[in-house]
Amino acid sequence: MTAHLARHGLLVPPGHGRTLHTAAQQVTFKVTGEHSRVASSFEVVVPPGFDVGAHLHTRSEELFYVLEGELDVMAFEPRVRSGDDWRRWESLDGRQVVRATPGTVIVVPPGCPHAFANPTGEPARMFFQASPPPDHERYFEELLELLDANPSPDASAIGELRARYDIEQLTPLRHGPS
Repeated sequence: MTAHLARHGLLVPPGHGRTLHTAAQQVTFKVTGEHSRVASSFEVVVPPGFDVGAHLHTRSEELFYVLEGELDVMAFEPRVRSGDDWRRWESLDGRQVVRATPGTVIVVPPGCPHAFANPTGEPARMFFQASPPPDHERYFEELLELLDANPSPDASAIGELRARYDIEQLTPLRHGPS
């Protein structure tokens, strides 16, 4: 962090930040490791049909806040991690996937399986924060490059990318119409 930022805060007006855009997803970097030692923050537009796939991180903690639209979300250890459709999973204490609407907050500690998908016909928008920085920044850059280059990326390529960034993929990432 520069001496200038140590004495001054960071203000990112609406519509500002570096945006990565593909047919699969749009991510705007709001706060990066250059500005914070604690977390990276992003605004993410989740298009219809996008499913990040169930996954977990051993070191990262995440926070999601739904701003617009609706998302199916889960953040629990399922009874059984089976099949490639996490939307049918249930936890030992009965938790199930929920439909998150604007104002919903999801906090995901390290080691917790989680996922989100947009099952609607309209884009959803969320605020996303990942700690510690800058792993998610680099991951988003490489993921969006991969999705932009190939409309149907190889699952092994996504898996290799995720493994490099502390992401254990449990079900496939999907994008496009269901």
